[in-house]
Parts: sequence; C-alpha cells; structure tokens
Amino acid sequence: MSGGTRRRRADAIIREVVAQTVRTGLSDPRLGPVTITDVSATADLREATVRFTTLDAEDRDSAADALEAARGVLQARIGEALSSRHTPQLRFVFDDHHDRAEALTRLIDELAPPEDA
Repeated sequence: MSGGTRRRRADAIIREVVAQTVRTGLSDPRLGPVTITDVSATADLREATVRFTTLDAEDRDSAADALEAARGVLQARIGEALSSRHTPQLRFVFDDHHDRAEALTRLIDELAPPEDA
C-alpha cells in the first residue's frame, strides 16, 4: 500500500473513531451537537488535525475544550483501531468552511446584478 493510500485510510479510520466516540463514548455536556468534518494526518502518522463544527457558533469554544479534555481517550481508541507504530497526536480545529462559504455567497449576491436587468 502506498504512503498516500495508507494516510487516507488512516484519516478515514481516525475520523470514524473520533466521530463514534464523540457520539456515544463521551458524556461531556460541553460537546453538544458536534460534527467531525475532516481529518488530515501527517505522512508519518505522528500528528492529525481533526476539523469539527457545531450547530451553534457560540458552542465552538466549549466543544473545543471538551475535545481537548477527551484527547487521551480519543487517542487510546485510535491507537486500538490503527495498526501503526505511532498513535497520532490530535489537534482540534474548528471548521469554518461553511461560515466562509455563506459569507462568500452573500457577497456574490450583493455584487451580482438583478436577474431581471
């Protein structure tokens, strides 16, 4: 298996393990509705960036704190699921792609001429 294929497979496993653990394995009330949107591990699988989003933007900081607090549990479950020498060190990042897409759409709508013109 090539390095890129191995990393993509690891990304998918990490994403699934984190998402499943957040849904059913953590009881931290700060999490609320959290969605794991993407995972990107380094080629050597020593680090992985986990992108997440929340239903309400106001919940992002508390969700980030809860994910940080659960880092050890998440890494242990990832270690069980991956058959690699290293368990990636997790870094949690709020995924603001949706917010940026909405802002860009609003900007385009403001600049676009009306359809009946």
